[in-house]
Amino acid sequence: MSSSVLILLVVGGAVLLALLAFTTVRRRDVRGAGALSRETVKRDRDADLDLPTGPTGREVERAAHESARGSAPAIATVAPPALWVPPDREEIGVSRRQFLNRASVTLMSAGLGGFAAASFVAFLWPTAAPVFGGKVNVGKLDDILSTIDTSGGFFYSSSARSWVTRYPSDAIPKAKGVSEYKDLIGGMESGIIAQYQKCPHLGCRVPECKSSQWFECPCHGSQYNRVGEKKAGPAPRGMDHFVVTVGSSGDVVIDTSRVITGAAIGTNTTGQEAEGPHCITGGGGSH
Repeated sequence: MSSSVLILLVVGGAVLLALLAFTTVRRRDVRGAGALSRETVKRDRDADLDLPTGPTGREVERAAHESARGSAPAIATVAPPALWVPPDREEIGVSRRQFLNRASVTLMSAGLGGFAAASFVAFLWPTAAPVFGGKVNVGKLDDILSTIDTSGGFFYSSSARSWVTRYPSDAIPKAKGVSEYKDLIGGMESGIIAQYQKCPHLGCRVPECKSSQWFECPCHGSQYNRVGEKKAGPAPRGMDHFVVTVGSSGDVVIDTSRVITGAAIGTNTTGQEAEGPHCITGGGGSH
Protein backbone atom coordinates (compact mmCIF):
# COMPACT_ATOMS: atom_id res chain seq x y z
CA MET A 1 0.00 0.00 0.00
CA SER A 2 1.45 3.35 -0.99
CA SER A 3 2.05 6.18 1.50
CA SER A 4 -0.52 8.46 -0.22
CA VAL A 5 -3.27 5.88 0.20
CA LEU A 6 -2.33 5.36 3.85
CA ILE A 7 -2.52 9.13 4.44
CA LEU A 8 -5.99 9.26 2.82
CA LEU A 9 -7.17 6.37 5.00
CA VAL A 10 -5.85 8.01 8.18
CA VAL A 11 -7.48 11.37 7.31
CA GLY A 12 -10.79 9.66 6.52
CA GLY A 13 -10.71 7.76 9.81
CA ALA A 14 -9.98 10.98 11.75
CA VAL A 15 -12.95 12.74 10.11
CA LEU A 16 -15.24 9.83 10.99
CA LEU A 17 -14.08 9.82 14.62
CA ALA A 18 -14.66 13.59 14.86
CA LEU A 19 -18.18 13.24 13.47
CA LEU A 20 -18.94 10.39 15.86
CA ALA A 21 -17.69 12.43 18.86
CA PHE A 22 -19.77 15.44 17.76
CA THR A 23 -22.87 13.25 17.46
CA THR A 24 -22.32 11.77 20.93
CA VAL A 25 -22.01 15.21 22.51
CA ARG A 26 -25.15 16.44 20.78
CA ARG A 27 -27.12 13.39 21.85
CA ARG A 28 -26.28 14.08 25.49
CA ASP A 29 -28.09 17.40 25.17
CA VAL A 30 -31.26 15.69 23.97
CA ARG A 31 -33.67 14.68 26.70
CA GLY A 32 -35.02 11.15 27.01
CA ALA A 33 -37.81 9.98 24.71
CA GLY A 34 -41.26 10.97 25.98
CA ALA A 35 -40.04 13.74 28.30
CA LEU A 36 -42.08 16.95 28.22
CA SER A 37 -41.00 20.40 29.16
CA ARG A 38 -42.72 22.33 31.96
CA GLU A 39 -44.25 24.72 29.44
CA THR A 40 -45.83 21.85 27.52
CA VAL A 41 -47.31 20.28 30.69
CA LYS A 42 -48.74 23.64 31.83
CA ARG A 43 -50.22 24.29 28.38
CA ASP A 44 -51.88 20.86 28.36
CA ARG A 45 -53.29 21.43 31.91
CA ASP A 46 -54.78 24.79 30.88
CA ALA A 47 -56.31 23.20 27.80
CA ASP A 48 -57.95 20.48 29.91
CA LEU A 49 -59.70 23.13 32.04
CA ASP A 50 -61.46 24.54 28.96
CA LEU A 51 -62.82 21.20 27.74
CA PRO A 52 -66.61 20.68 28.17
CA THR A 53 -67.54 17.99 30.68
CA GLY A 54 -70.39 15.45 30.34
CA PRO A 55 -72.58 13.90 33.07
CA THR A 56 -70.87 11.73 35.59
CA GLY A 57 -71.67 8.03 36.03
CA ARG A 58 -73.54 8.72 39.30
CA GLU A 59 -75.84 11.24 37.56
CA VAL A 60 -76.61 8.77 34.78
CA GLU A 61 -77.50 6.06 37.33
CA ARG A 62 -79.81 8.47 39.23
CA ALA A 63 -81.60 9.44 36.03
CA ALA A 64 -82.15 5.81 35.09
CA HIS A 65 -83.51 5.01 38.57
CA GLU A 66 -85.99 7.90 38.45
CA SER A 67 -87.09 6.86 34.97
CA ALA A 68 -87.82 3.35 36.21
CA ARG A 69 -90.10 4.83 38.96
CA GLY A 70 -92.11 6.73 36.37
CA SER A 71 -90.65 10.08 36.88
CA ALA A 72 -89.39 12.10 34.01
CA PRO A 73 -85.83 11.13 33.22
CA ALA A 74 -83.17 13.69 33.57
CA ILE A 75 -81.83 14.81 30.26
CA ALA A 76 -78.12 14.70 30.21
CA THR A 77 -76.44 17.49 28.40
CA VAL A 78 -73.81 16.33 25.95
CA ALA A 79 -71.27 18.74 24.60
CA PRO A 80 -70.96 18.94 20.83
CA PRO A 81 -67.98 17.05 19.39
CA ALA A 82 -64.86 19.07 18.79
CA LEU A 83 -63.88 19.69 15.21
CA TRP A 84 -60.90 17.67 13.95
CA VAL A 85 -57.88 19.79 13.21
CA PRO A 86 -55.06 18.21 11.19
CA PRO A 87 -51.75 18.10 13.09
CA ASP A 88 -48.88 20.36 12.19
CA ARG A 89 -46.48 18.51 9.90
CA GLU A 90 -43.48 20.19 11.50
CA GLU A 91 -44.50 18.90 14.95
CA ILE A 92 -44.89 15.27 13.84
CA GLY A 93 -41.86 15.27 11.52
CA VAL A 94 -38.39 13.86 12.20
CA SER A 95 -37.17 14.76 15.66
CA ARG A 96 -33.68 16.04 16.32
CA ARG A 97 -32.72 12.71 17.89
CA GLN A 98 -33.91 10.78 14.85
CA PHE A 99 -32.06 13.15 12.55
CA LEU A 100 -28.78 12.77 14.48
CA ASN A 101 -29.11 8.99 14.62
CA ARG A 102 -29.81 8.71 10.92
CA ALA A 103 -27.01 11.14 10.09
CA SER A 104 -24.56 9.13 12.21
CA VAL A 105 -25.50 5.86 10.56
CA THR A 106 -25.32 7.40 7.09
CA LEU A 107 -21.91 8.99 7.67
CA MET A 108 -20.52 5.83 9.25
CA SER A 109 -21.77 3.70 6.36
CA ALA A 110 -20.28 6.12 3.84
CA GLY A 111 -16.96 6.12 5.70
CA LEU A 112 -16.76 2.34 5.87
CA GLY A 113 -17.66 2.12 2.19
CA GLY A 114 -14.92 4.59 1.28
CA PHE A 115 -12.38 2.74 3.43
CA ALA A 116 -13.28 -0.58 1.79
CA ALA A 117 -13.01 0.93 -1.69
CA ALA A 118 -9.65 2.56 -0.90
CA SER A 119 -8.28 -0.68 0.52
CA PHE A 120 -9.46 -2.62 -2.52
CA VAL A 121 -7.80 -0.19 -4.90
CA ALA A 122 -4.60 -0.05 -2.81
CA PHE A 123 -4.16 -3.82 -2.80
CA LEU A 124 -5.04 -4.38 -6.46
CA TRP A 125 -3.56 -1.30 -8.11
CA PRO A 126 0.02 -1.91 -9.29
CA THR A 127 2.63 0.18 -7.56
CA ALA A 128 5.56 1.82 -9.26
CA ALA A 129 7.69 1.87 -6.10
CA PRO A 130 10.62 -0.59 -6.02
CA VAL A 131 9.81 -3.58 -3.84
CA PHE A 132 11.72 -6.69 -2.86
CA GLY A 133 10.94 -9.59 -5.17
CA GLY A 134 11.40 -7.57 -8.36
CA LYS A 135 13.94 -5.32 -10.02
CA VAL A 136 14.93 -2.60 -7.57
CA ASN A 137 16.68 0.60 -8.64
CA VAL A 138 19.08 1.42 -5.80
CA GLY A 139 20.59 4.61 -7.25
CA LYS A 140 23.40 5.88 -9.44
CA LEU A 141 26.63 3.90 -9.68
CA ASP A 142 28.82 6.90 -8.85
CA ASP A 143 26.75 7.69 -5.75
CA ILE A 144 26.88 4.08 -4.56
CA LEU A 145 30.67 3.87 -5.01
CA SER A 146 31.06 7.16 -3.19
CA THR A 147 28.95 5.88 -0.31
CA ILE A 148 30.99 2.65 -0.16
CA ASP A 149 34.21 4.63 0.09
CA THR A 150 32.93 7.07 2.73
CA SER A 151 31.02 4.61 4.93
CA GLY A 152 33.69 2.03 5.58
CA GLY A 153 33.44 -0.21 2.51
CA PHE A 154 29.76 -1.16 2.48
CA PHE A 155 26.48 0.08 0.96
CA TYR A 156 23.14 -1.26 2.21
CA SER A 157 19.80 -1.11 0.33
CA SER A 158 16.79 -1.88 2.53
CA SER A 159 14.40 -2.01 -0.45
CA ALA A 160 16.57 -4.70 -2.09
CA ARG A 161 17.62 -6.29 1.25
CA SER A 162 21.12 -6.36 -0.12
CA TRP A 163 24.68 -5.36 0.66
CA VAL A 164 26.59 -3.79 -2.23
CA THR A 165 30.39 -3.78 -2.15
CA ARG A 166 33.23 -3.12 -4.58
CA TYR A 167 34.51 -6.05 -6.63
CA PRO A 168 38.18 -5.65 -7.59
CA SER A 169 38.82 -5.72 -11.32
CA ASP A 170 41.94 -7.87 -10.96
CA ALA A 171 39.81 -10.67 -9.44
CA ILE A 172 37.43 -10.94 -12.42
CA PRO A 173 39.54 -13.58 -14.27
CA LYS A 174 39.26 -15.87 -11.23
CA ALA A 175 35.55 -15.08 -10.87
CA LYS A 176 34.93 -16.24 -14.44
CA GLY A 177 36.11 -19.68 -13.40
CA VAL A 178 33.49 -19.96 -10.62
CA SER A 179 30.25 -21.47 -11.90
CA GLU A 180 28.10 -19.67 -9.31
CA TYR A 181 29.39 -16.31 -10.58
CA LYS A 182 28.37 -16.88 -14.21
CA ASP A 183 25.42 -14.43 -14.06
CA LEU A 184 27.25 -11.92 -11.85
CA ILE A 185 30.14 -11.07 -14.16
CA GLY A 186 28.34 -8.06 -15.69
CA GLY A 187 27.97 -6.36 -12.31
CA MET A 188 31.53 -7.31 -11.32
CA GLU A 189 32.88 -5.68 -14.47
CA SER A 190 31.03 -2.51 -13.41
CA GLY A 191 32.92 -2.72 -10.13
CA ILE A 192 30.20 -3.94 -7.73
CA ILE A 193 28.58 -7.09 -6.38
CA ALA A 194 25.33 -7.50 -4.40
CA GLN A 195 25.04 -9.94 -1.48
CA TYR A 196 21.66 -11.10 -0.11
CA GLN A 197 21.47 -10.03 3.55
CA LYS A 198 20.34 -13.49 4.79
CA CYS A 199 22.92 -15.92 6.14
CA PRO A 200 22.86 -19.22 4.17
CA HIS A 201 23.09 -21.10 7.47
CA LEU A 202 19.75 -20.33 9.19
CA GLY A 203 18.61 -17.10 7.56
CA CYS A 204 19.81 -14.51 10.10
CA ARG A 205 20.49 -11.00 8.81
CA VAL A 206 24.25 -10.64 8.37
CA PRO A 207 25.72 -7.23 9.26
CA GLU A 208 29.02 -5.79 8.15
CA CYS A 209 32.05 -5.63 10.42
CA LYS A 210 33.94 -2.47 9.60
CA SER A 211 36.97 -3.41 11.66
CA SER A 212 37.61 -6.73 9.88
CA GLN A 213 36.01 -5.60 6.59
CA TRP A 214 34.05 -8.88 6.51
CA PHE A 215 30.45 -9.88 6.93
CA GLU A 216 30.00 -11.62 10.30
CA CYS A 217 26.76 -13.33 11.33
CA PRO A 218 25.82 -12.69 14.99
CA CYS A 219 23.67 -15.83 15.27
CA HIS A 220 26.20 -18.64 14.84
CA GLY A 221 29.44 -16.92 13.91
CA SER A 222 29.64 -17.52 10.15
CA GLN A 223 32.08 -15.12 8.48
CA TYR A 224 32.43 -14.00 4.87
CA ASN A 225 34.86 -11.72 3.10
CA ARG A 226 33.77 -8.43 1.56
CA VAL A 227 32.35 -10.08 -1.58
CA GLY A 228 30.44 -12.74 0.36
CA GLU A 229 32.85 -15.71 0.06
CA LYS A 230 32.81 -17.92 3.15
CA LYS A 231 35.76 -17.66 5.50
CA ALA A 232 34.59 -19.37 8.71
CA GLY A 233 31.63 -20.73 10.64
CA PRO A 234 28.89 -23.33 10.09
CA ALA A 235 27.42 -21.87 6.91
CA PRO A 236 27.29 -24.43 4.04
CA ARG A 237 28.44 -21.93 1.36
CA GLY A 238 29.16 -18.30 0.71
CA MET A 239 26.53 -15.57 0.87
CA ASP A 240 23.88 -15.69 -1.85
CA HIS A 241 23.87 -12.96 -4.51
CA PHE A 242 21.58 -11.01 -6.81
CA VAL A 243 22.22 -10.09 -10.43
CA VAL A 244 23.26 -6.44 -10.81
CA THR A 245 22.88 -4.41 -14.00
CA VAL A 246 24.08 -0.87 -14.66
CA GLY A 247 22.09 1.10 -17.23
CA SER A 248 23.41 3.61 -19.74
CA SER A 249 22.37 6.44 -17.43
CA GLY A 250 24.30 4.92 -14.53
CA ASP A 251 21.28 3.49 -12.68
CA VAL A 252 22.08 0.38 -10.65
CA VAL A 253 19.27 -2.19 -10.71
CA ILE A 254 19.30 -5.25 -8.44
CA ASP A 255 17.11 -8.13 -9.62
CA THR A 256 15.76 -9.59 -6.36
CA SER A 257 13.35 -11.93 -8.16
CA ARG A 258 16.05 -14.63 -8.40
CA VAL A 259 18.54 -15.62 -5.70
CA ILE A 260 21.94 -16.74 -7.02
CA THR A 261 23.35 -19.49 -4.79
CA GLY A 262 26.57 -18.52 -3.05
CA ALA A 263 29.96 -19.90 -4.04
CA ALA A 264 31.15 -23.20 -2.58
CA ILE A 265 33.32 -23.40 0.53
CA GLY A 266 36.94 -22.65 -0.33
CA THR A 267 36.19 -20.07 -3.04
CA ASN A 268 38.44 -17.05 -2.60
CA THR A 269 38.71 -14.95 -5.73
CA THR A 270 39.83 -11.73 -4.04
CA GLY A 271 42.29 -13.13 -1.51
CA GLN A 272 41.01 -10.67 1.10
CA GLU A 273 41.82 -11.59 4.69
CA ALA A 274 40.56 -9.90 7.84
CA GLU A 275 41.83 -6.34 7.97
CA GLY A 276 41.29 -5.85 11.71
CA PRO A 277 39.64 -7.28 14.83
CA HIS A 278 36.57 -9.46 14.29
CA CYS A 279 33.16 -8.28 15.48
CA ILE A 280 32.08 -11.89 16.08
CA THR A 281 34.42 -14.29 17.90
CA GLY A 282 34.48 -18.06 17.48
CA GLY A 283 33.74 -18.47 13.81
CA GLY A 284 34.71 -22.12 13.83
CA GLY A 285 38.04 -21.81 12.06
CA SER A 286 39.02 -20.84 8.55
CA HIS A 287 38.10 -22.79 5.42
